[in-house]
Amino acid sequence: MSCMAKIEYVKASSEKEVREALHPVVSEWFYGKFEKMSATQLYGVKNIRDRKNILISAPTGGTKTLTAFLSILNYLVELALKDELEEKVYAVYCSPLKALSNDIFVNLITPLEEIRNLTEKKGLKMQEVRVGLRTGDTSANERAKMFRKTPHILVTTPESLAIVLTTSKFVEKFSALEYLIVDEIHAMTNKRGTYLSLTLERLNELSLIEPVRIGLSATISPLEEIAKFLVGAGRDCLIADVKLIKEVEIDLDYPGKEILDAESFESQKELYRMLDGIVDEHKTVLIFTNTRAGTERIVHHLGEHFPGKYAGLIGAHHGSMSKEKRFEIEDKLRKGELKVVVSSTSLELGIDIGSIDYVVMLGSPKGVARALQRIGRAGHKLHDNPKGEFIVTSRDDLVECGVLMKGMVEKKIDRAVIPKNALDVLAQQIYGMAISKVWNAKEMLKIIRKSYCYEDLKESEFYDIVSYLAGDYALEHRHVYAKIWYEPSTGEIGKKGMMARVMYMTNIGTIPSESHISVVISFPAERRGQSVGMIDEGFLERMKKGDVFVLGGQKYQFLYTKGMKAYVKADISKNPTIPSWFSEMLPLSFDSALEIGRFRRLVSERIGNKEKCVKFIQEYIYCTKKIAGEIYDYFAEQDGFSEIPTDKTIVVEKFKEEKEYLVFHSLYGRRVNDALSRAYAYAAARLLHRDVELGISDNGFFIAGEKLDEEKILKWVKSKDLKIILQEAVEKTDVLKRRFRHCAARSLMILRSYKGREKSVGKQQIHSEFLYRAVKKISNDFPILREARREVMEDLMDLENATRVLRWVESGEVKFKVVRVPLVSPFGLELISRGRMDLIRMEDRVKFLKRMHELHLKVIGGKK
Repeated sequence: MSCMAKIEYVKASSEKEVREALHPVVSEWFYGKFEKMSATQLYGVKNIRDRKNILISAPTGGTKTLTAFLSILNYLVELALKDELEEKVYAVYCSPLKALSNDIFVNLITPLEEIRNLTEKKGLKMQEVRVGLRTGDTSANERAKMFRKTPHILVTTPESLAIVLTTSKFVEKFSALEYLIVDEIHAMTNKRGTYLSLTLERLNELSLIEPVRIGLSATISPLEEIAKFLVGAGRDCLIADVKLIKEVEIDLDYPGKEILDAESFESQKELYRMLDGIVDEHKTVLIFTNTRAGTERIVHHLGEHFPGKYAGLIGAHHGSMSKEKRFEIEDKLRKGELKVVVSSTSLELGIDIGSIDYVVMLGSPKGVARALQRIGRAGHKLHDNPKGEFIVTSRDDLVECGVLMKGMVEKKIDRAVIPKNALDVLAQQIYGMAISKVWNAKEMLKIIRKSYCYEDLKESEFYDIVSYLAGDYALEHRHVYAKIWYEPSTGEIGKKGMMARVMYMTNIGTIPSESHISVVISFPAERRGQSVGMIDEGFLERMKKGDVFVLGGQKYQFLYTKGMKAYVKADISKNPTIPSWFSEMLPLSFDSALEIGRFRRLVSERIGNKEKCVKFIQEYIYCTKKIAGEIYDYFAEQDGFSEIPTDKTIVVEKFKEEKEYLVFHSLYGRRVNDALSRAYAYAAARLLHRDVELGISDNGFFIAGEKLDEEKILKWVKSKDLKIILQEAVEKTDVLKRRFRHCAARSLMILRSYKGREKSVGKQQIHSEFLYRAVKKISNDFPILREARREVMEDLMDLENATRVLRWVESGEVKFKVVRVPLVSPFGLELISRGRMDLIRMEDRVKFLKRMHELHLKVIGGKK
């Protein structure tokens, strides 16, 4: 495809070299403000001045933004002092965060004002260097100002940048763009990043000179792939892997005397006492809870346990809150007015939020990179070590956070994966390109393939999307009209219709609109039509027909959906199969899962000698003796009762309750288990000729049914068939229909907004169900349907790693071991009882765990 590009790691320059690279005025300003250059600046400033593409990866709080801007400010100030600044955009700074404006003031506007004051004192004349901010919140007035006075540096988001590219008047100002900065690149390993990679190629094509690309990222891996993503196909890139000499200070604890008690009423009181003690000892504490409900609960209980103490000093921050409320919390944090902030996941990204000096993670963040980003919020000041602790309430979380702690200390980071060849994003971008001018199709494809995410795009896939956009699939009766014209004889592509730009502008972006689903009773007849509450779409995505869930303390069985309603059967006696918080839980990363499997193996090899084994655990995961003792007891119980599953052995336990259960201890993370469980459940259903029950978690999955023949089931699933099995299994699920709506909106089959009217998510869903049926009649291989399948199998599930696991089994690298047990084992308990826990009060939960614990010990005692 492209000539081999060079991707290489660079060393830091000396302070002297960097200082000499700066204009005397800029140098005087810099050293008047800072004692010395940060490590990040020694890596980046000179390379950027020498116009080299560079990816700078540094832990949070590593002055990355100023590093990127210093050389650019230096260059613009040099020009301004010589009166040579032109009316054009010199640099584009793009970040996924809207809340940028405050940070940009600190890193751009203030330095420019200070440099200006310095030049005035020296009696030098300097042109004004202008900075423009263009996001979804920018007023029409502000936008108009930019046309009159071109900003030399444009600060924007991926979506706003794409809109700017269709503005004919403004596009000319990019004709000699010199710098492109992409910030928070670690937050772009999703379709938004795929989208941005094409926007960058479009910018590149507009400019007569090839702009220098600068990527800024927190801790991420693999850096080589992220560098290719930044610069596109066939371009060189330097990588600055700035290892700040920061030691991570991390601890692990649980409330109560022993981990089995951690959820009891007394231990919960102890949890709030622990949190209160931590807050007293620090200036500002940030608590991560993983879920929105968890966030609200902690804020509420801290207020209840310590009346009046936290009034005005505590704040919640999560994705469901209004923008204004979030801004208010961020602002109070910056000013140091809050003692404690509780967040779901929304504060992980790099908005500068001031002086946090301690981070508490309640429960597992599910990956080392994420854990490091969270704890990096403490120690945002240059020379502070990030400090924090995990507090957990279950045995599985204790083990998981222990292994994550090891990864954090040893900086073993899980790999990020960027979606490739996403056809819905491609459709939106081709439309955008057609709006800006008439293209030759081959030229267009050439530019698209320069993006890392599309370098392997097949020509046939490109023309499939062109053909859909040109209206070749005859979907007018479903209100999907041609958006472009394509003339095969000349190979030309252009936009159709007067409204094209407005339509594109109002429907741009990749983040799907989500909504809530009403739960409506369909059976028994006397309650038909009664609405019993709401669930969110993410939760519905994870449900299969026949699943039992709990809502408002009652059990319901899921039957089917129509639009934004889920129809259920009430008054049922079956056990719940799916826990209520399931949709919000982050999946454990595959790399972290493998590390936990390895840890299990190392412990199981030493389980015979308690003293030596506890010492090994302590040293291996850097934990206290108390924690190591609890982990040892948990493993010893599993070993005595059944067998310890490891990275080399998938233990399959068989036992009987009202049905037969097969519990697969496949510790590969939920995304892999989602794929494997559907394949084995499909096999069981085929062999039994009836549906089976199914449950998944990060640590494994179970299938339950009448008379399960485990030998046949295990042999039936082969790696070469996995994709086909999954395609069949997914075809009937609700998740494919929902994802089809997301993809249809991204590819502009469904318009979220038309002629100034917003279309509700409910209407979008109903429209998409009609479309879904129409499309399947026309062609089962329709490109947007194909993309929805890819998204379910590759982004929601992890088909690639699930296939890898099956290959390991086939090659004998990983073995299945079937163990018959009288009841669910210690390691299987959390997986089997997840759904049921919703029905049990906290106190009874602890009793239940204790009772099961006693039963396990009795079985082990009987064996001895």
